[in-house]
Amino acid sequence: MSGFHCGVDFGTTNSTVGLCAAGADPFLIPVEGEQVTIPSALFFSLEDGSVHFGRSAVHEYMDGAEGRFMRALKSILGTSLMKETTQVGRDRMTFQGLIARFLRHLRTRIEAEQGSLPESVVLGRPVFFVDGNEAADRTAQDQLEAAARAEGFRHIEFQYEPVAAALYFERELNAEALALVVDIGGGTSDFSVLRLSPERSRATDRRQDILSTSGVHVGGTDFDRQLNIAKVMPRMGLGSRTRDGKRHLPVWYFNDMATWHKINQLYAPKTMRDIQALKREAAEPEKLELYEHLLTYRSGHRLAAEVEKAKIELTDAEAASIRLAEHGFLLDVPVSRAEFDTAVDELVHRIGTAIDTALANAGVAAEAIDTVVMTGGGAQVPVVWQAAVARFPHAQISQSDRFGAVGLGLAVDAARRFA
Repeated sequence: MSGFHCGVDFGTTNSTVGLCAAGADPFLIPVEGEQVTIPSALFFSLEDGSVHFGRSAVHEYMDGAEGRFMRALKSILGTSLMKETTQVGRDRMTFQGLIARFLRHLRTRIEAEQGSLPESVVLGRPVFFVDGNEAADRTAQDQLEAAARAEGFRHIEFQYEPVAAALYFERELNAEALALVVDIGGGTSDFSVLRLSPERSRATDRRQDILSTSGVHVGGTDFDRQLNIAKVMPRMGLGSRTRDGKRHLPVWYFNDMATWHKINQLYAPKTMRDIQALKREAAEPEKLELYEHLLTYRSGHRLAAEVEKAKIELTDAEAASIRLAEHGFLLDVPVSRAEFDTAVDELVHRIGTAIDTALANAGVAAEAIDTVVMTGGGAQVPVVWQAAVARFPHAQISQSDRFGAVGLGLAVDAARRFA
């Protein structure tokens, strides 16, 4: 490995791999073509048995290839789903095995870049994989470690993702600062209050500089989900009543169709039978026909991708459209930024509460924070950005590498630990 040490950021939405030699600058290696980021997605083709990763996986799925598409697997760590298996072609695989399969792809990219696989690696992890459940959180880390070990990594350490982002930012400092790192990822939001300085950066053990960490299981995919539920699923039947007016249709079908890692489970014969039965007793059966289309053509993830696209467009625009046209099916749902903000209000409130918790746990007031380091794709959402920085009008706001800061910081940490 020519003296390079490795950090792997296996993210809910995107992943990166960083390398760093002792005393040198870290860098990200290409993990898909020339790209240094890769969507954390897999596609298992039923046509030729091939396996695709990242953008290639998304393209195969969006292009209508026959197969199984998996995304946001990190959000399953620590949940009951990890104990189950899922059908992939002719085989049934565990979700831990699926995560290991993605890590194998990252391993091959490291080997292609450097000629061999480092035995030691620092893996990133959110402050909380699972909110309010220490046992499940520990289980989630153990599951990720087991998946990495199965793919050849022998000495595995973990670092909190916001701490890793701070380690990368710290290299730019010329004086001591009290920093709050705000890391809004695809599945989790993490916050850390840290003491940073050029002198402290030379220490191998930084535990005394981490004044507090807090986190919440809220991220970019949750914003997508809430927008989907608020604007799209009512077109599919959410909130509708039965013909006799006595009850609403069950909500879980719609909630699951808006949740990335649950969509695949809906593509079962029983779900189709349920929806067809509901259609016969629904006051608005034409709405359920739209839902039935999603099942027939396995279009749930394509719809979710359009919801995500609209969310991203609303970063710079006041209005967007969620549009899906296929197989004689047309859905076109206009959405404004104000509607989006309303849909995600509860999530933003949870993020704000977690920031306040980080400050309280550190025993510092908002006025004491010198720098706010913003990282993660979800941090670009205007309502999230505003909620995060509003408490710190006096502080320097640092826009860190949106997708690469954690991977780079993990590589810095690896060089410090293993050199």
